[in-house]
Amino acid sequence: MRQNFDACLALTLLQEGGYVDDKKDPGGATNMGITRVTLACARGHAVSKADVKNLTREEAATIYRNNYWAAVRGDDLPAGLDAVMFDHAVNSGPKAAVRTLQAALDLPQNGLMGLRTLRFAKAADVEKLISQLCARRMSFLQRLSTWIVFRRGWTARVDCVERAALDMFHAAQIISAPHIAMKGTDHD
Repeated sequence: MRQNFDACLALTLLQEGGYVDDKKDPGGATNMGITRVTLACARGHAVSKADVKNLTREEAATIYRNNYWAAVRGDDLPAGLDAVMFDHAVNSGPKAAVRTLQAALDLPQNGLMGLRTLRFAKAADVEKLISQLCARRMSFLQRLSTWIVFRRGWTARVDCVERAALDMFHAAQIISAPHIAMKGTDHD
């Protein structure tokens, strides 16, 4: 949903945290979820660990909007589904996130968020789809060789994102519901 980027970004940044350089993490030096490789690609030249460490929230937001949010077409997705897709894209790559969505929708899995995938996503039972995507994401994470190291954090992350996404979905439903006048009020 177009107006949801900031809320989805805040949710993902909460999960990503600040600067880390965990030897067990194949991503290496990372800040706010932005790896050294991702930052170098965004800037168009090699970067140091110090560059990653000094990454600003504004630059991270621009990278996230251009490379992840746009790739999953977050502006065009229903509230809640946008959060799940964005966080999954940040954690595992946009193509993996879209393939997970396509599998849940029983569509060919090319990893591209085209018009057909978008149409099916919008027509789906979004509440159910959010939970299905999170379950599929957990299944994927559990098959990774680094599961044993990161399982607690990944489980907490996916659970948190699912709860927040469902809250976003429900809030959007309330906002979009027609006004219902109550009997016995001046609105009759």
